[in-house]
Amino acid sequence: MAEEELVDPKKYLEDACKPKCVKPLIEYEACVKRVEGDDTASKHCTGQYFDYFSCVDKCVAPKLFAKLK
Repeated sequence: MAEEELVDPKKYLEDACKPKCVKPLIEYEACVKRVEGDDTASKHCTGQYFDYFSCVDKCVAPKLFAKLK
C-alpha cells in the first residue's frame, strides 16, 4: 500500500486570502519604502507586518479548521 503525500492546505488558503488583505499590504510596503534609508535601524515596520498577516490569518482560520480531522 503506497503512502499518500500529505498536502498542507494552509499555503493554498493563504494565497487565496492575500488578495482580500490589500490595504494592510499597501501600508506595509509603504512603510518599508519609508524606512529603507534609515541607517540608525531605529525605525521598523513590525506593526504593519503583523497587521497584514493578522488579516490573512483571520481569513484563513475558519477555512483551515473546517478541513482538520
